[in-house]
Order: sequence, then structure tokens, then C-alpha cells
Amino acid sequence: MVAREMKLQWIVLALFMVLSKWQHCAAGDQLVPCYFIFGDSLADNGNNNNLQTLAKVDYAPYGVDFSNGPTGRFCNGRTIVDIIGELLGFKNFIKSFPTAKGSQILEGVNYGSGYAGIRDETGTHVGALVSLSKQIEHHRVTISRIHQILGKNDSNYLNQCLYLSMIGNNDYISNYYLPNYYNTSRQYTVKQYANVLAEEYAQNLKTLHDLGARKLAVIGVSPIGCTPNATAFYDTNGSLCVKPMNEAAILLNDHLKLLVQDLNKKLIGANFMYLEIYEIIWKFVNAP
Repeated sequence: MVAREMKLQWIVLALFMVLSKWQHCAAGDQLVPCYFIFGDSLADNGNNNNLQTLAKVDYAPYGVDFSNGPTGRFCNGRTIVDIIGELLGFKNFIKSFPTAKGSQILEGVNYGSGYAGIRDETGTHVGALVSLSKQIEHHRVTISRIHQILGKNDSNYLNQCLYLSMIGNNDYISNYYLPNYYNTSRQYTVKQYANVLAEEYAQNLKTLHDLGARKLAVIGVSPIGCTPNATAFYDTNGSLCVKPMNEAAILLNDHLKLLVQDLNKKLIGANFMYLEIYEIIWKFVNAP
């Protein structure tokens, strides 16, 4: 657990250093007025709790190191997005979409859902979940509520917020590499699939921009071939990880880097950034 926490701190530090370029504040100040989170189990803080799904973790030993105990976070303690929120200066953890009430939404909302992906069908073999497109629909609901609170000033408010998206891992782990459940690996080569994911992701990010997102951080896919699930079911050829799966992740990340650059050029006022998470985690894999 300690090693995992150290890994999270390195990831968060890398993102925080980039975020600091957006806005300079005194120590202890809140860098952004609100923080909206989109993603999968790395971000989920309880959005799956009331869904009909096997992908729920609102029970022990999850949350064993968390002050509130099991909450629906897919880990022992704080998530990456929790720690980022603390470093951004937020005094409280951002609420999940079902639990954010009243003026709480002015600080942001967490829409992340365990097993979710860029594609709507990803992860559905375990039951209900909230895909990226559905998360964005939930964000539309939040925006309508913010409009009721702030009125015509809501667009200026939203433009200043941080939007963070960390999704795409499950489009491989819980889709492409599960041929018994999904036919994507028969429809597309690895290269074609990366392009399909990037194009669909781009449309979702454009929608977020239309809804007011200007400061948006896209976190890349991690070394999915090094996950316990991957090494348990696929041949590693004597190495620590499943090389083809990691190569697929790198391919998508290459697309995401170009995607972010392209959106910054085409979308008015967009200040999007890409954070390479793969190399950070890869160093821990090779030097645990």
C-alpha cells in the first residue's frame, strides 16, 4: 500500500507541475474554482455504488486506509484525483455525481465509473456502468443546476474550472482483449482500434469544450500489460508484462498527444494538455 501511495504521489506531482503553469497562486490558495472529473476506476469515488453491476467496491477491504472507510473508491485510500484535488487547494473531496447536492456542485463533480471506457460497450459484461459519453450527459445535468445558481455568469465560471479525463485503459482490458465478450479485436487491428478510440475521444472532448471546458487535462493510458489481470491470463514470455498490450497502450497515447495538440489549434480558447502517465508507472514496474 505504501508503494502504491508513492506511485500516486509521483503521478500527481507531474500533473501539478503542469497545472501550475495555468495559474499562479500563493501557497494554500485554491488554483481553480471548480474541478470536474471524468474517468474509470482510477477516478470513481462511488458513482457505481447504486448500479446493478459487479463493478462496485463499497465494502472492506477497500478503503482500509481511507478516513471514511469504503466509499466506492477502487483502492485502499485516496485516488489520484483525490490527491490532485488536495494539491489544487480544495478542502473537501469532490463529490460523486449522485451525492453532489446544492451548492456543492460549484466546487465540481466526479463522474468517474469503474470499468468505464471511451466506447459505450466497454466493461458492460460486468453490468451497468457510466461510459464517457454518459458521464458527459451527467455533466450537462450539472451545468443546468449551476445555471440555476449562477445565472448568466455560469459560462465564465466554467471556463476557469479544471476538467480532468483519465480513461481508455478499459477499452483494452475490458473490451479489445476480451474476445469472448466483444468483437472489436475481430473488427479492427491494434492500429485501427487506436485510431477509432482517438476519434471517439476527440468528439467527447469537443463536446466538453462546447459545454465550457477550457482547462482540460487528458491523462494517457498506463502500462495495461503489467496489470495482474493481464499477466494472469496472457503469456508474458518470461517478462514482467504482456508486451503486445503495452504496445497497444503506447500507440493510443501517441494518438492522444497529437489529438490534444490538434484540439488546441482548432478550438477557441482551448488550453488542453496531455500528461504522460505511462513512463512514470513504467519506472516503478522496472524498479519496484
